[in-house]
Amino acid sequence: MVARLILILGDQLTPEIAALRAADPARDIVVMAEVRREGSYVPHHPQKIALILSAMRHFAKALSAQGWRVTYTRLNDADNSHSIEGELLRRAAETGATEVIATRPGEWRLITALETLPLPVTLVPDDRFLCSDAEFAAWAEGRKQFRMEWFYREMRRKTGLLMQGGAPVGGQWNFDHDNRKRAQPDLFRPRPPRFAPDQITQDVLEEVAAAFPDHFGTLTPFGWGVTRTDALRALEWFIDQALPRFGDEQDAMLQQDPTLSHSLLSPYLNIGLLTPMEVCTAAEAAFHSGKAPLNAVEGFIRQIIGWREYVRGIYMLHGPGYADQNALNARRPLPALYWGGKTQMNCLSHAVGQTRDLAYAHHIQRLMVTGTFALLAGISPQALHEWYLSVYIDAFEWVEAPNTIGMSQFADGGVLGSKPYAASGAYIDRMSDYCGGCRYSVSQKTGPDACPFNLLYWDFLIRHRDRFAGNPRMAQMYRTWDKMDATRQRDTLDGAARILRRLDAGQEV
Repeated sequence: MVARLILILGDQLTPEIAALRAADPARDIVVMAEVRREGSYVPHHPQKIALILSAMRHFAKALSAQGWRVTYTRLNDADNSHSIEGELLRRAAETGATEVIATRPGEWRLITALETLPLPVTLVPDDRFLCSDAEFAAWAEGRKQFRMEWFYREMRRKTGLLMQGGAPVGGQWNFDHDNRKRAQPDLFRPRPPRFAPDQITQDVLEEVAAAFPDHFGTLTPFGWGVTRTDALRALEWFIDQALPRFGDEQDAMLQQDPTLSHSLLSPYLNIGLLTPMEVCTAAEAAFHSGKAPLNAVEGFIRQIIGWREYVRGIYMLHGPGYADQNALNARRPLPALYWGGKTQMNCLSHAVGQTRDLAYAHHIQRLMVTGTFALLAGISPQALHEWYLSVYIDAFEWVEAPNTIGMSQFADGGVLGSKPYAASGAYIDRMSDYCGGCRYSVSQKTGPDACPFNLLYWDFLIRHRDRFAGNPRMAQMYRTWDKMDATRQRDTLDGAARILRRLDAGQEV
């Protein structure tokens, strides 16, 4: 019987992945490949590349121990074609295989590449997600607005998580109003575990340093888990140590504490070392045993079965053109400060510096600092999309593009959100300790010392007044503007123009 090739990608490191379930270990051949194209179609953070390659090598070793025949291409192999398609064709020629089975990738560029391969390819659905593409399309059909809250409630009913019969535990679906507290510095706040690199990881680190020397981000020290055992340890730590405070601190930002009580589990979920239901079930069990409060557990579960599943549904539903949308016609190039260039804005300097060193920043740093500045300044959503996809260790296009194009930049015209996440410096001041050490004053509304967020906020609203003035969620903002005296209006717009001119000239802001 002729063997089939079973493709396993770097974000499909789950032993029960659909392609393996469809395979026969007695005759089929697993294909795994480290290729430069996957590391450089955007300049991925070196820690992200190292995480995926090391996890792939550990996973391949485990598959071989289970009796699978694995053909594995390393980054530096002399005959490496450096593309997924090239490696499949090479392995087919070597083995005589005439068919490929693959779990459907999470990025449209890879789906297209496999569908156009000159070999028969069967793409089986990725059922690690709790909502299939067909289920999401059925939910979305006929809806004028795709509100995540309604989708989330359906997912609660489907999974039974935090449910009592047909009603939510605690009598309400969402405890988000309890989860917007400013965090205080705490020297005794538990820190997430770090994992000492073993020999496999050490080898990977050396190869990544040599192969991608110019990519933004520091490679070492490297402390991410690279095995299923590591990921389970990280999950156990979060449930026991951080989940009780997660809800209270999930929107907060502190200069000296990059992780607060966040889980740091998204990289392990997104490459397959953990599954959504086991993570949510562990959190639910912590609530029922009295180890974590309901607001924390509900908020965490909502991020996974609500937001994570929802954005993937949006991405798959809208097809390969979703990331190309630019409803607000934002065209400004990405400023150098996103790549570590100097800025006098403490919040941006800190968020970008943390990203450089850790390949990590939590969702509010991404949405309300780097994302909001890009929105207000009219930066190209495609440039920002590629930056986020490049620099964050958990970024894969199915999750990153809707968060950037839709939620952060409103570039999809309101498919994902009913209004843009535009905000002045007051939000950052309320939720962080960034503003106290900044060269700009968050309390000043105009003048050379005014926080750039304050100036650009109003400039953004006025630039897009025709689009947003009729939005009931934004009408109050325009009424506030109209009540300002003409001098303040002029000074505000002049100040915003000064900042934008500096950005366009490549000058420090």
